[in-house]
Amino acid sequence: MGLISEVLLLPLAPARGAGWAIKQVLREAERVYYDPATVRAELARLEERLEAGEITEEEFDRQEDELLDRLEVGMRGGPGTGEGTAR
Repeated sequence: MGLISEVLLLPLAPARGAGWAIKQVLREAERVYYDPATVRAELARLEERLEAGEITEEEFDRQEDELLDRLEVGMRGGPGTGEGTAR
């Protein structure tokens, strides 16, 4: 960008900075959410809850399917990387 466009867009700098920060937070949240180690730990906790009788078999199956879907996406690279699900 040229000097003139930089000067003209200067009032928008806080909004651009906030947009960048939001994208960084979202990217990190997705990385943690789809991290295979995190999903595996949640699967282990889910199985413990089933064995303890805290949840029903149906609830276990439903949550397990959701976690396995997340694990699959995480193993492919997660969303937003070009390797995961399309947006």
